[in-house]
Amino acid sequence: MEKVDKDDKIKISFTINGEKKEMEVKSNQTLLTFIRDDLGLIGTKYGCGEGSCGVCTILMNGNPAKSCQYNVSAIDGKNIITIEGLSGEDDDLHPIQKAFAETGAVQCGYCIPGLILRTKWLLEKNPSPTREKAKRAISPILCRCTGYRKIIDAVMLASEKMEVD
Repeated sequence: MEKVDKDDKIKISFTINGEKKEMEVKSNQTLLTFIRDDLGLIGTKYGCGEGSCGVCTILMNGNPAKSCQYNVSAIDGKNIITIEGLSGEDDDLHPIQKAFAETGAVQCGYCIPGLILRTKWLLEKNPSPTREKAKRAISPILCRCTGYRKIIDAVMLASEKMEVD
């Protein structure tokens, strides 16, 4: 990361959803604001702005990160995946997205991008989790619409789908 000028702009390079980028960014903005406003990737949602609800979760170098808790400079040299980065060729849904739809786990949909990314992280570490491990993996995301049963069902179905794919 290099300082560009006195207007609080910095130059960063990163990869987002498989696309390498080098940009000047406002040094004082959150990663969430940068992703939504500057990159136009609105699948990453704003929830509490304090890191409590987890709906702004992205994957940073393969690990879940609450984007409201990071300054944009944190992604310099990193690989970022947002919900938009999961679609396959021809915008096919990822098996995790399909599992969430098939189990009715989408409810209002606001927290779903974060839940899907946490599920991706879990299944990459543990392709066949127990229901309890699935529950723990998604626990940092607050969903106000459900008791989480359908969401855990979706995680388990995604595990099965990904074994087949």
